Amino acid sequence: MPVLHLSQALKQYLVITANYWTFTLTDGALRMLVVLYFHQLGYSPLSIAMLFLFYEMFGVVTNLLGGWLGARLGLNKTMNVGLFLQIGAIAMLAINPQWLTVAYVMVAQALSGIAKDLNKMSAKSAIKLLIPKNADSTLYKWVALLTGSKNALKGVGFFLGAVLLTWLGFSGALWMMAGVLSITWLVSLCLLKQDLGKKQNKPKFSEIFSKSRAINLLSAARLCLFASRDVWFVVALPVYLSSQFGWDHTWVGGFMATWVILYGLVQANAPKITGRASSIEQSNRAAVVWATPLTLVPLLIASGLVLNVGPLAIVVIGLLVFGALFAINSSLHSYLIVKLADSDGVSLDVGFYYMANAMGRLFGTVFSGLIYQSYGLEACLVVSSLLLALALMITRKL
Repeated sequence: MPVLHLSQALKQYLVITANYWTFTLTDGALRMLVVLYFHQLGYSPLSIAMLFLFYEMFGVVTNLLGGWLGARLGLNKTMNVGLFLQIGAIAMLAINPQWLTVAYVMVAQALSGIAKDLNKMSAKSAIKLLIPKNADSTLYKWVALLTGSKNALKGVGFFLGAVLLTWLGFSGALWMMAGVLSITWLVSLCLLKQDLGKKQNKPKFSEIFSKSRAINLLSAARLCLFASRDVWFVVALPVYLSSQFGWDHTWVGGFMATWVILYGLVQANAPKITGRASSIEQSNRAAVVWATPLTLVPLLIASGLVLNVGPLAIVVIGLLVFGALFAINSSLHSYLIVKLADSDGVSLDVGFYYMANAMGRLFGTVFSGLIYQSYGLEACLVVSSLLLALALMITRKL
């Protein structure tokens, strides 16, 4: 179908999606740049985790307030603000590396966290408005495609960050990303004209907290789900690969990028794996079924490491299995929140849900550095399984 024949709402959504993809590339690259660069400088795993503390903490606040602002002002405005803040965050870090302190980097990461969640909330909320209410399979397909493609691009961003650090250095890589995002922001200002997602009656500030039992339970499960991933993936894994196997920046970034790309591809194709969505009840049962084996995977990896049975093979194969199962679970949860959200002011419910997502990442990131530094990767994996078991119990209550 020619672009000129698309509906105005769909054109707006395509622009939002393109913005989201560009933003995701730079966000993934920035994450890998910071982890690898500060590890190279000799920072401890816990110190590296602390660099992302405000990134995740402000993500919690942003999803709550961003959902409310999106419902009041329109998703185009929240998207453009997010792009602008990310440019500012990158520019803050592109100064002379000798001037960078932990506190300064944490402030820059706070801006980046706000920017990222404004973009995610805008993109995820918009899709609810384009699909007819009873077209569950189509909604599931579109949500899976958006989420999966975003994560695949985030993986490319990980690899890009490692390569740029090697080729251009820390500051050079950051200035290049700031330039690309600036162009995207200017295009967005010109093309995003409709107030997509604006609530008919301006919501009160008290409406930022969800009153739906189903959304509250789903949000709690999401918190545990993402904490279980990040508690060993965000800081512990790249530092482990670098210190235990002697991998350089490109190898670490390339491996994690490949994992996230494959994770995104599985996520995008989740409807083909789980079957088309029909009712909320059937989709919830599917979420329980796919969460059960996922709970066991980190324990199996930890057992292999304790027994010292081919540590490299155990980590690589285990991570691939974990990623595939996690991607399916994440896709099912993403579909359920969009389906359950109220169409009028959808960003309120979606924002609340991704607030829980950000809180899970916050806990996972902090404890990834803390537990790894104190007890090693095996302990991180055990905690991951415990969190997944909790997520499974909560999902059963939906």
